[in-house]
Amino acid sequence: MNAYIKRLSLLWMCIGIFGLGSCKDDHAAPATPDQDSFAKGADISWITEMEAAGLSFYNQAGMATDGLKLLRSLGMNAVRLRVWVDPTNGWCNKEDVLVKAYRAHHLGMRIMVDFHYSDHWADPGQQNKPAAWESLSLDELKAAVAEHTKEVLQLLKDNGMTAEWVQVGNETGNGMLWADGKASENMANYAALNNAGYDAVKAVFPEAKVIVHVHNGYDNGLFRWLFDGLKSNGGRWDVIGMSLYPNADNWKELTQQCVENMQDMIGLYETELMICEVGMSWDEEEAAAAFLTELIDRSRQFPDGQVLGVFYWEPLAYGSWNGYTLGAMDDSGRPTKALEVFK
Repeated sequence: MNAYIKRLSLLWMCIGIFGLGSCKDDHAAPATPDQDSFAKGADISWITEMEAAGLSFYNQAGMATDGLKLLRSLGMNAVRLRVWVDPTNGWCNKEDVLVKAYRAHHLGMRIMVDFHYSDHWADPGQQNKPAAWESLSLDELKAAVAEHTKEVLQLLKDNGMTAEWVQVGNETGNGMLWADGKASENMANYAALNNAGYDAVKAVFPEAKVIVHVHNGYDNGLFRWLFDGLKSNGGRWDVIGMSLYPNADNWKELTQQCVENMQDMIGLYETELMICEVGMSWDEEEAAAAFLTELIDRSRQFPDGQVLGVFYWEPLAYGSWNGYTLGAMDDSGRPTKALEVFK
C-alpha cells in the first residue's frame, strides 16, 4: 500500500473524519441511504490526492468541511471511483479506492467502480495496457482482467461494502487494452476482454450492474457501431454508460442529441442507461446549472427508471487542479450553482 494512503486511511478511521468520535466509530453503522433510486453522483477520485496536497473544501458560508460530506449535503447520493492497476504514485490503486469507498459508504452513499485497466488514464485517445500486462497473450490478458477485477471488488466486499455498478473499462468507444482489444481492429477480442471483466464482476457481486461506458453521448453512430459490434460478438453488459461534456453555447443541442441517443439505445438493445460523466467549465455556472437541470429532468422522464442516474466528473476540482477546469467549485473552493441542481 502506498505509504501515505496507509497513514491517511488509519488517520481517517481513528480520528473520525466520518463523524465525531474515535477508533470505535470505525464500526458504527453507516448512514441510511436516501430513498431516491435515481443516482445523483460525483466522481471523487482526486479527493485524497487533493487533500494530501493541502487543498480544503468550503461550504457557501466559507467554513472548511470534508469534501465528500459537502457533496452529500448538496444532495449527492453516489460516488464513482476510478481504479488504475499499478499507478506510479499510488493514487487510484485498490487501497486508495478502499479509503474513498469506506468514506462514501459511511455517509450512506452508493458506489460505482470504474476500471480503467491501465496504470494511468484510459480514454478515447489512449487505452494503454498496464506495464505488467504488456507481453501477455489474449488469453493471459483475459485472465489478468478477471483477476484484477475480482481482487479490487473482493477488497471492498471483505470490508463490508458493495459496488452497485461497475464499469468494465473507461470510455471504451474503440475498445480497451490496445492493440489486442482495439475494437476497430478486432471487435471479437474486445468483446472477449469485456466479458472477462463482466464475469469477474458477477463472481464477486452477482447483483451489480455492469456498465460499458462510451464517450460523446450525443454520437448515435458511434454507439450503434460499438454496441452492434459487441452484440454480434457475444459481448455482455447490463447498462450503457455515456459521457457528455457540452459548453455554454451548445449544451441544448447536445443534450437533445444525447436524449435521442438514449431513446435509440433503449429501443435497440432493451438496456438501461447511465450518464457516467458530465461537466462544464466552472466559470459558466449559470449555463452548467441549466444544462444539468435539463439533463436530469429529461433522464428522470424515461419510463420504468430506464435511466439510472447522472454523475458529475470531479466536481470538487478547483484552482485548475491538474489543469482541469470543468469542476463545480469556484477558485475559493466553494460550490458553484451547478451543484445546487443535485439537491
